[in-house]
Amino acid sequence: MALQKFLVGPHATRSPKYGLLLIIGGEERVCFLDDEVTLPRGTMRATGDFVKVKNAELFYLGRKDNQIKRHGKRLNIEFVQQLAEDSCHVEACAVMWYRQEKLILFVVPKGSFEGGDLLRKLRERLPSYAVPDELLLVDTLPFTSHGKIDLSELSKIYSSRLNSRRCEKKLNKGEELWERLQCLWKSLLNLPDDSSSVSGDSLFLNNGGDSLKSLHLHDEIENLVGRSVPGLLEVILSRSIAEVYKHVLKTSFPSDDQKLSSNSSVKRKLRDNSREEPSGKRVEPEAGGPLKKEAHVVGFVAVSRGNHLLFTNEHLKNQHSAGIQLRELMRSSPVASEERGNEVLKPNETIASEANRTEADSVQGTHLKESLGRTAGKLTLDVRWKADLGKCVDASPLVVIPAIDQLSASVYIGSHSHVIQAVDLDSGKVKWERYLADRIESSACVSMCGNFIIVGCYNGLIYVLRSSNGEIHWTFAAEDAVKSSPAVDPSTGLVFIGSHDQHVYALDIYKEECVWKLPSEAGAVFSSPHVNLLPHHLYIATLGGALLAVSPVMGNLLWKSVCGKPIFSSPHCNKDCVCVGCVDGNLYCFSHFGQKVWQFPTSGPIFSSPCISSFAREVFFGSHDRFIYCCNMDGHLMWKFETTSTVYATPFVFRSCDLDNKTLLAITSTDGRIWVLNAATGVLEGSGKLPGEVFSSPVIWGTKLMVGCRNNYVYCLDLCMLQTSKTV
Repeated sequence: MALQKFLVGPHATRSPKYGLLLIIGGEERVCFLDDEVTLPRGTMRATGDFVKVKNAELFYLGRKDNQIKRHGKRLNIEFVQQLAEDSCHVEACAVMWYRQEKLILFVVPKGSFEGGDLLRKLRERLPSYAVPDELLLVDTLPFTSHGKIDLSELSKIYSSRLNSRRCEKKLNKGEELWERLQCLWKSLLNLPDDSSSVSGDSLFLNNGGDSLKSLHLHDEIENLVGRSVPGLLEVILSRSIAEVYKHVLKTSFPSDDQKLSSNSSVKRKLRDNSREEPSGKRVEPEAGGPLKKEAHVVGFVAVSRGNHLLFTNEHLKNQHSAGIQLRELMRSSPVASEERGNEVLKPNETIASEANRTEADSVQGTHLKESLGRTAGKLTLDVRWKADLGKCVDASPLVVIPAIDQLSASVYIGSHSHVIQAVDLDSGKVKWERYLADRIESSACVSMCGNFIIVGCYNGLIYVLRSSNGEIHWTFAAEDAVKSSPAVDPSTGLVFIGSHDQHVYALDIYKEECVWKLPSEAGAVFSSPHVNLLPHHLYIATLGGALLAVSPVMGNLLWKSVCGKPIFSSPHCNKDCVCVGCVDGNLYCFSHFGQKVWQFPTSGPIFSSPCISSFAREVFFGSHDRFIYCCNMDGHLMWKFETTSTVYATPFVFRSCDLDNKTLLAITSTDGRIWVLNAATGVLEGSGKLPGEVFSSPVIWGTKLMVGCRNNYVYCLDLCMLQTSKTV
């Protein structure tokens, strides 16, 4: 018999326990499997059992195949079971991954058992992703004829309990709802289960909730009331528990809702600010023709997440495709504009001279720690600069490169601190900073003239700021929070943006008017609209699970397709189709006429937006199953790469002659890691880790990578190819 050392525990980086993988066999004895009748002498068999040795005796620890992926992390469920068994009030227990949705702890109690106490102790000793969703008391544990826990029988026990519980817990009166809602709120947010009530103004996301927990709460509430609750997910994501209660009460118990005003429960009060007085004007749309812009038009290239590019120079666009050097292109005069959302610019050099670095670049050259041991080390990531925004930076950068050499490029980005900054791309020096009325998760866009930056805010306002100094030019008020990022139509200059008020707005920022307002009729709009020029469609995804195609000029609905589950992902297209991810774990592909072409399944919800690059000719996206996927446009998997955490961000495909002219893909995972892969093969070229969680998407210009981080900073990293490298 032989023993092989192996690492076991909830995750390799968390409080590991060292055990031994049991291997049986030897020179004198062999182990036959199935129909085998002969084996080479000395054959060894791995049993898949972990053991520990003490005083020449073997003690069973668990099975190697009892590992699951939960919330994007690897978890050995027997480790959870061992911790639960340590309690003096637990006679025996078992843990089951029920339908790959819930982690259920079955307990045979001993003495004065308190389930709440056990769960609290587990929360103290386990990472959040390893804490069981439910604890179920049973008289005995079922076993198979081989003496192992019978998981199929446990599944039947839980299903039976679940069905009876649903019948029992359905509320008949709204008066019971508040108490039950608070219990769910505390349970999902891991709050102490004491007698104190949850504050009525408690916000789910601000108290440790996330998108996955929001979906769980949504399902639990619908089970509780025994019916579908339209618009519930949007309310959970953006409102207080009191407003969630009112919304469910109004929908499910209308007779108990005599005093509830629909206006008070749905509309958010706007802040009283004379400078931010919203415009209520609406104008009739005019078919064709660009909007009247300011007299002074600045030529530029704008780059934002997912390879979205905006050119304001027809000559620049044409010469780019011919491969003329970037500096020559930028000297061209601006005459027209077009967005190339499915194309990547291939800059040959940076805009400003490397010699112009200033003392503001205080952290230049700080090398990111490389601890994966999986990269060939060909590409390094070095911090060029970082800018402090005061609180979490979940928005993605907007990079604007002017056509005039005398003007420096800028990075625009906002944060939870209510602050939006314009930062010099080369030096990291803050050009201006503007404090808005509420939190900013929306990523900014630039107007067609280059003079304005547009961004949404939690207070329901859409701000139009002057790009030169950050002064507020105009604000428009939606009726609820704006987390959607605006998009500009390069053929008309209209700005499109969605809101949690379940509407999409088309704004003429020059006339300071709302051109049209479209009710989504399928939930709030969290993701960003996408403009396609041929055919001229505006694509909108909703939390109600619908993908809408709308006329950008008239605002009328062209077609609608329902995916069934909420869509946080932003749609992206090429000349043939439009793609979008869904929390049901599928990436969907539709024709521009609304027919579903294909769908690609993953093992987790998709919050990442797809990135489609014309020169790479594939679609790239991430999933909460921790993988980055590359599919061809027929929906077939080309490659996938496993990261170390969930992938929320949108990939960015790029190419630079300074990086061996390879086509590369940059992506972040939520644990702060930045990954640079070969876009053709999925092979890791380089990686690094930021000191905080990352929900922002990377944006690249030349060899500079910009991304926000939840440690309150936006980073600019230099990507460099090493002359010599060693395989790790």
